[in-house]
Amino acid sequence: MAQESKLETRLRERVKKLGGLAIKIFILMFTGFPDRIVLMPGGRFWIVEMKAPGGSLSPRQQTVHRKLRRMGFEVTVIWDEETLQNFFKIIEL
Repeated sequence: MAQESKLETRLRERVKKLGGLAIKIFILMFTGFPDRIVLMPGGRFWIVEMKAPGGSLSPRQQTVHRKLRRMGFEVTVIWDEETLQNFFKIIEL
């Protein structure tokens, strides 16, 4: 969990430097929803799931991610430093 927390902190700080918000989502009555919504200038946004390196999505998370994708939303899963850096490249465009 410490690794996931470090990745999440780096995400939050970088998004803030870029003028955006990385909002933590707590939905008590809807389990499996991704961890954060990243809002960037220009009305751009991403739905982001944070996972520790070597972690895995729970069956409920997999179901929710599939449903969101079927609805046309992109769900980004950040597993490690490499996927975090790739995400930064996308949001900095």
